[in-house]
Amino acid sequence: MPSAPSLRRTPVQQRSAERLTRILDACAELLDETGYEDLSTRAVAARAGVPIGSVYRFFGNKRAMAEALAHRNLDTYAERVTARIAELPAADWRGVVDAVLDEYLAMKRTVPGFALVDFGYRIPVVAPASGANHEVADRLAELLAAHLGRTADAGLRRTTLIAVEAADALLQLAFRVEASGDAEIIAETRELLYAYLARVLG
Repeated sequence: MPSAPSLRRTPVQQRSAERLTRILDACAELLDETGYEDLSTRAVAARAGVPIGSVYRFFGNKRAMAEALAHRNLDTYAERVTARIAELPAADWRGVVDAVLDEYLAMKRTVPGFALVDFGYRIPVVAPASGANHEVADRLAELLAAHLGRTADAGLRRTTLIAVEAADALLQLAFRVEASGDAEIIAETRELLYAYLARVLG
């Protein structure tokens, strides 16, 4: 697992990496059960079955732990999208949009802790200036450019960022309206992305 910027120490040995994974898994589970405000490093250590010192070896506080979870979520998301688009024809940009949207929805519905943290936007774990959506958009622009055989230039990055921001706002609405995501709002979001991106990719 790539090291998150919030880590105090990057795990080198397999045993240490496995312990970090257990800590982040426990953090994700507890976020779903208690929410961010009631999350504590002590509870995470107990759930993970590790000494509290092991948690502090990696993280200074719960904010850093949640930030690392967000970083892991983004890595996992990028891997899932990459696997999906590898099976698509090179010119199929709509298939890329579907993969990007579908994999987000799948993680939102099934991955522990994702509903609160996703990529760092839901709770204040990333400073506003760093912009979690900017990082998501940059990763997606790189994947899209590689798939389409073009350069991830400033124009494509800007277009991708606008698409990510718009989709983020609409999907927040979809999950406020219905716990599993309102199907009609999600369908409208998909159509909006098709129409907007067609200007650049169509």
